[in-house]
Amino acid sequence: MYDPIMRVLTVLEILQARDHVTGAELAERLEVDLRTVQRYIVRLKDLHIPIHASRGVGGAYRLRPGFRLPPLLLTNEEAFALSLGLRALRQIGLSAFAPATESALAKLGRVLPDSLRESIRTVEDVVAIEPGPWVVSTSVECLIRSALAIRTGKRIRFAYQSHDGTASHRQIEPYAVMHTDGRWYLIGHCLSREALRTFRLDRVSELEVGSAGFDRPRGFDARRYLQERMPFLQSEHQIDVWIDMPIEEAERTFVPMRVVAEEQEGGTRLRCGRDRLEMFAAVLLSMGRRIVVHSPAEMRETFRWLARQAMEAASESWNG
Repeated sequence: MYDPIMRVLTVLEILQARDHVTGAELAERLEVDLRTVQRYIVRLKDLHIPIHASRGVGGAYRLRPGFRLPPLLLTNEEAFALSLGLRALRQIGLSAFAPATESALAKLGRVLPDSLRESIRTVEDVVAIEPGPWVVSTSVECLIRSALAIRTGKRIRFAYQSHDGTASHRQIEPYAVMHTDGRWYLIGHCLSREALRTFRLDRVSELEVGSAGFDRPRGFDARRYLQERMPFLQSEHQIDVWIDMPIEEAERTFVPMRVVAEEQEGGTRLRCGRDRLEMFAAVLLSMGRRIVVHSPAEMRETFRWLARQAMEAASESWNG
């Protein structure tokens, strides 16, 4: 980084990212001496950037609290990634963010130079992004409030409807929110059940952040917690099937799909929960192995429906 202007802008970027930074740290980052760092600070002050400096050997620089500039320092790859990420929010069930997405992209388009605006136009004109069929739309407001409560250590209360339609009111100490398998999950200690519970955010309503605080467990691993319990979370259907496949192969194939595998009678017993049966049934059929359905009864009807679909597709011919 030899361009002095870029170095000055890099100083501003570092100051926006950190509460304070010493002159020595800036000098090391920019590969310059302390006197040059001071000149860069003076340049920024000349541009009316409110920078406060503390004197002494351990002196440091910081921006006035609350001062922020638009994120102008983007590379072409960063502009493309940001635009793509904003447009991909529907893929994780956050289509309600669409107005905010368009607003953010419009602001980027106004402040970015022409060369970088092309990255945004490329995503708009060339890249098509559609959510998968199993993605469930989720309330943005519930997600934001849950995240705020977790960060500030506040209890939350909400109305909840389980997969079988049972309604209840819960008060929990929220530990984490996580997106997986097309859904957002809220994990926390339920005060009424006196145990750790997982809730699907798309089934949450009337969520309010309370004033009572709590201490979130240190090192809570939401990913590991869900991986261990995901197969048994509330779903429309609890699937229990046997497949003529060695347990080692089944574990490689199915466990990443939140399925519990157990060796049984030379094959593997598979258990999991699903809201829709078609996808899992199709995956099982694609294995080309003998399958025995223990439950639910709807799984057998799903196989019959897939068989009819396959027969119709096999009998169709192109007459164009």
